[in-house]
Amino acid sequence: MQLQVLNSPFNQEQAELLNRILPTLTESQKVWLSGFLAAAQFASVPGSGSIQVAELSAGNTPTISKDVTILFGSQTGNAQGLAKKAGKKLEGEGFQVTIQSMSDFKPNNLKKVQNLLIVTSTHGEGTPPDNALSFHEFLNGKRAPKLDNLRFSVLALGDSSYEFFCQTGKDFDARLGELGGTRLYPRFDCDLDYDEPAAEWLAGVLISLNEAVGDIPIPEQELASQLVESTYSRTNPFKAEVLENINLNGRGSNKETRHLELSLEGSGLTFEPGDSLGIYPENDPALVHLLIEEMNWDPEQMVTVNKKGDVLSLKDALLSNFEITTLTKPLLEKAASLSANEKIQELLSAGNEDQLKTYIDGRDLLDLVRDFTPWIGSAQEFVSILRKMPSRLYSIASSLSANPDEVHLTIGAVRYEAHGRERKGVCSILAAERLQPGETVPVYIQHNENFKLPKNADAPIIMVGPGTGAAPFRSFMQEREETGATGKSWMFFGDQHFVTDFLYQTEWQKWLENGVLTKMDVAFSRDTDQKVYVQHRMLEQSQEVFKWLQEGAHLYICGDEKHMAHDVHNTLLEIIEKEGGLGREKAEDYLAEMQQQKRYQRDVY
Repeated sequence: MQLQVLNSPFNQEQAELLNRILPTLTESQKVWLSGFLAAAQFASVPGSGSIQVAELSAGNTPTISKDVTILFGSQTGNAQGLAKKAGKKLEGEGFQVTIQSMSDFKPNNLKKVQNLLIVTSTHGEGTPPDNALSFHEFLNGKRAPKLDNLRFSVLALGDSSYEFFCQTGKDFDARLGELGGTRLYPRFDCDLDYDEPAAEWLAGVLISLNEAVGDIPIPEQELASQLVESTYSRTNPFKAEVLENINLNGRGSNKETRHLELSLEGSGLTFEPGDSLGIYPENDPALVHLLIEEMNWDPEQMVTVNKKGDVLSLKDALLSNFEITTLTKPLLEKAASLSANEKIQELLSAGNEDQLKTYIDGRDLLDLVRDFTPWIGSAQEFVSILRKMPSRLYSIASSLSANPDEVHLTIGAVRYEAHGRERKGVCSILAAERLQPGETVPVYIQHNENFKLPKNADAPIIMVGPGTGAAPFRSFMQEREETGATGKSWMFFGDQHFVTDFLYQTEWQKWLENGVLTKMDVAFSRDTDQKVYVQHRMLEQSQEVFKWLQEGAHLYICGDEKHMAHDVHNTLLEIIEKEGGLGREKAEDYLAEMQQQKRYQRDVY
């Protein structure tokens, strides 16, 4: 805006001079000038009536550091990706940014940090991700320092269907405050649909940091909109064509495991072995029909599905936009206002936490609407309380260099009985029953830096992946075959039956024959009177396993966290104790050191 005599207190000559100089000033010069003029206005000399202006310079104004440290705790790569995005944005605003995994950060350096951002997921039942364990332990231990000079903010990722939602982020936020830190912006707790709240958090953090260093901040709404990705990503998925969809299990198997091949041609998407593919699935049309019928809704009624005001028919909205197969406490709390049934309020009342947890387990939205009639809410009010359909992550089962423009997945179909009804996995049954070659499915790449092949191609690797946990190791083998890696490799695979459930059997045999795979041990639990699992095969070869570890082998685990990964971890400790002649504590230190060196990595779910 140009200064004129009519719209300012300046004469013509002054206005012209100001109009020439103001456009040439940088933002920091404008801020300095405004501070200079403010000081001139209020720095009066007592008794004289005159004004004395103190010289303002960098030497006598308080300095606020533009160094920002971002620490992430990430299991699948979501938190790490957000940390990198935040770092990139901060650097664009002139901040000097250090981004590190919590496991790589030296805790004793915390006292030197002035601006700290924590981005962390919560793993399992309220525990920190693997690469956040040591930092979490340090902060909550006796050696944690006073942090009176620290300014911090926490972005917590979680899943509200779990009891301890965002617990790790809450832990860090509370502990940093206890140690004397000051929040530069409040903690944000994000559910599965984290993109918008994460952008809002980062916008708020940037404004706080800019205000502290004296820069003029970008308006929050404008800043948040700048943080939305424009290329194919989680928020803008690519519609990948299905090339192949076959059942890997033999006739008579208790299982159905789909091998899915998708085309990425024209997407520009790339990935490395160890990364995952996110899929946005559709709900079962039969379940959607039952839900609409139960509520006596009109399937063609138009409803608003997001904050932008997009509208879809109720049927299409429930098929593709909203989660209807999982109940959470927040959902029940919102639903209670739409029901005239007092029993839902009773279930949510204090003292009934165990009953609520029991009710939620294994039930879906159809159960809810059947159990707490009558309902007084409209269809629009109902969809407004539902979570956005979350993506499903699958470990990629192929190498991009071996299969250009393609991505392969290994998906186990989930079917079970609960509360008198058959239940189906949303994405796995889409793949098993409804996704045909030629159709498309929305996908994006989820990079995971915490599950990667060794940079040294000569390093030995040990892979433990029963069932669909074999997926990333098929990718590892394809990649090592393509690149001519010379390091030894050893695969532990397990499933129910050798004849029907040996996934990718001919490929493993080919890799054994050509030397890409050095050793393979298998465990088929239902083929013998006594159930044998991968950890039993590891114990049988304990001396050899420990020898490989001593030679610098990298060990990888993929699969079920609650049982398999937990049992394999304990087996590793047992092997290290026995073969290394170490006590339990020293064995745990051994594994922790491997983890620190990125030689012990897990892709667990």
